[in-house]
Parts: sequence; structure tokens; C-alpha cells
Amino acid sequence: MAITLTDKAAQRMSDYLSNRGSGVGVRLSVQTTGCSGLGYNMEFVDSVNDDDTTFDDKGVKVIVDAKSLIYIDGTEVDFQKEGLNEGFEFNNPNSKAECGCGESFTV
Repeated sequence: MAITLTDKAAQRMSDYLSNRGSGVGVRLSVQTTGCSGLGYNMEFVDSVNDDDTTFDDKGVKVIVDAKSLIYIDGTEVDFQKEGLNEGFEFNNPNSKAECGCGESFTV
């Protein structure tokens, strides 16, 4: 089991956490949304729950709850900036299809 970060993603998450001034890491989870069924969600974490799994990659703690882990295990998180657009991208080996806009996926 693993969630990994590219150098760009780790740097961006570290910057966000530093600017925030507190927090133990970033929670990566999935939620029901979009036309393909599941979407990624990221948020700051101030405490870790008992059923969470914590991955430490490049100095950043990525926290994943047990329900989400089955859908995103093995995912690599990247950060891309193209012109005025920027954001995190998820290279998920479990994803079988994505919607046309890329906001949701199915396994």
C-alpha cells in the first residue's frame, strides 16, 4: 500500500502547510460525485483518526481513511501548472475510466 508524491506535488503541499501555520498533513480521500461516480478530495489535517493510514513521502504526511484507500491505493499525486491553470493530478492505477472533464473517475 502506498500513496506517493512527485517532487512538485510535495513542494506545493509543503508550501500550503507552511502558509497555514499548523496541521499534521494533507488528507486525500474520495467522495461520490460527478458523472463517473468518484472524485478526489484534499484537505488539511489537524489530527489523525484511528482508522487512517499515514504515508510519509518527501517530508509530507498524506493521510487516507480506510474507505478511500481501497480506491486510491498506489496513486501518485502530481502538481501541474499550465498557463493560468494549475492543480493536483492523480495517477491512479485503480481508475478504469474518467469523465470527459476529468473531475471524476470509476474503478
